[in-house]
Amino acid sequence: MSSKIEAYLTYLASVRRVSERTLEAYTGDLMRFDSYCESRDTGTEGASLQVVQGYIGDLSTKGFSAVSMNRALSAIRGFYRWLMRMGHRRDDPSATLQNLKTPTTLPAFLWEGEMARFAELPDKAQMLWPLRDKALILAMYSGGLRISELVSLSQADMDQDFSAARIMGKGDKERYVFFSDEAVQALAAYLPERGERIPAEDPTDRLFINRKGRGISVPGVRWIIAQYAACSGIEKHIHPHALRHSFATHLVNAGCDVRVVQELLGHASISTTQRYTHVDMERLKQAYATAHPHAGEGRYLLKEQRKDL
Repeated sequence: MSSKIEAYLTYLASVRRVSERTLEAYTGDLMRFDSYCESRDTGTEGASLQVVQGYIGDLSTKGFSAVSMNRALSAIRGFYRWLMRMGHRRDDPSATLQNLKTPTTLPAFLWEGEMARFAELPDKAQMLWPLRDKALILAMYSGGLRISELVSLSQADMDQDFSAARIMGKGDKERYVFFSDEAVQALAAYLPERGERIPAEDPTDRLFINRKGRGISVPGVRWIIAQYAACSGIEKHIHPHALRHSFATHLVNAGCDVRVVQELLGHASISTTQRYTHVDMERLKQAYATAHPHAGEGRYLLKEQRKDL
């Protein structure tokens, strides 16, 4: 890896403070780009538009998805913008390249009834640490938290009655999130047991801890959710981010303004939030097809009529 790429990744981690996941992805993308440039007898600093285009074409040939190629382009654009800002280059060879079109995919989520059943699992399954797990699931869902935001949440971030919290999200953007009455009750039940497990010699202020009294990790949360997903009987891919998707979907379905949902989620762009309106549209289509006596027949007739046009 070139020294300039290493310096840029350090900048992303220390100044931009991107998530660990984003940093890992960009590292892989730029390492692949660096290797490609070397194979073309040019360095990444001096790469031309044709080299960048060739690299994206090479990714396509190797079967990379449009999403992965767009992320690679994003990493390359960011790198060249940084080079220009640092005075190492005068132009951005990737500036004229547009992202590839990607298919619209609906996020994985649970319907309201499924979410209620999933939140009851710690009480019913009686495995792992029920009080902590119920509080964790309800806090993540009712606050619409990213997994990184959940693990970094501390008692100092919480309001006195635990009904809200101050969150530092992506790009160091601060926002307030709110917790349901059920989540507040679960937190109140969990906190005494939490206090008993905190080691006196090395206390932590993290709200959610593991059995050893240390702040819980991202892999730890993923593992907990996976254990409950396995015994839930819900035939969906349930992962931590699905709880955040469920939070947003339920708000949109209830008629909440999409810009309010954007603020609660901490999305930088409204377009990111608007995908949840597509989820609501699918729900309405399903409801219509189920309830309307001629919905199926009407669709068939329309197809037949189109043949005669």
